[in-house]
Parts: sequence; structure tokens; C-alpha cells
Amino acid sequence: MMPAWYNRMNPRERVLSWVVAGTIFVLLNLWILNWIVGALGVAHNEVAARRAKLAEQALYVKERDLWTKREEWIGKYQPVLNNPAEASALLDQLKQVAGKYNVLVENPAIGAGETTPYHQTVFASIETKSPWPPLVHFLYDVQRPDAFVVFENVNLTVDGSDPTMMRGKFKIARWFAPEQKTK
Repeated sequence: MMPAWYNRMNPRERVLSWVVAGTIFVLLNLWILNWIVGALGVAHNEVAARRAKLAEQALYVKERDLWTKREEWIGKYQPVLNNPAEASALLDQLKQVAGKYNVLVENPAIGAGETTPYHQTVFASIETKSPWPPLVHFLYDVQRPDAFVVFENVNLTVDGSDPTMMRGKFKIARWFAPEQKTK
């Protein structure tokens, strides 16, 4: 019944061959189990990602009217960029609002910003010095939804010489309708 090669082995070789065969069998099973567990983990992650995407899509479908109304509102009210000199108008507006709240504007600079499929920008960079409450009112008045003004970069610190004063560095942009929509 036993193969001839097995019968030629002494008892020690037989035990050793069984140990080697058992070790190979266990390692092979562990490798297969590891692969199965890994595949199950990947499948679980894919299912979770698809469920999250489905929930997101369901939310978009549920809120479709809201987003359609927002897009219409933006199309109706977003200003059109006539020329890059609009940046100086933005700077004048910032100075006017700052004057209203006694916020000192320092180092004003203007420039043309980026153009994306969704908007074109012009920006003004300013530094401010004021107490905290007037600065908050300034920030609130400048960034109204219907003004299409965005703070792209904000850096606020307490003035080292006067702890009651705040120093701010702002890069403020106005978003205009994209070029393709203005044609």
C-alpha cells in the first residue's frame, strides 16, 4: 500500500517528512487564508465606498432643486469682469468699509487672479491694524454672498507693541463670471 520510496525511509526520516509536509500544508493554508481575508477587506472597503457614493448621490438628487436655484442665482447675480481695473474698485471698496469701522489699511496692492471654468478673479492684498471688534465687523461687511468677495489668504496676529490691537494680512479676491458664460 505504501509507495516504495516511503518504505525505504527509516522512522526518523518518515517523521521528518511528515513534519515538512505538515509545515508546508500549514503555510499554504495560512497563505490562502491571508489572501482570502485581504480580498474580503478590499471588497468590504469597495462596498463601503460605493455606499458612501450612493448616499452622496442620493443627497445631490434630493437637493437638486436647491443646487439648480443656486446656479441660476449665481448666473443672474455674479458680476462680469469688464477689465482688470476692477481690482482697483475692489481696493476702493475695502478702504471704504475699513474706514467705516476705523480699521487702518496698510500696504495695499492689486492684481489679476486666476481664471477657472467657474470664475475669474481680481484680488487686492492689504494689511490691517485695528482692535478685534472693528476687524470682525469689517470682515463681516466685506464678505457678503451677493458681493462675490472671497478671502483667499488670511493671517491674523496680535500686535506686539499693543496687545489690544490685531494685525491682519489679507488676500481678498472678487469672483466674476467665467469667460465662456459672458459670450
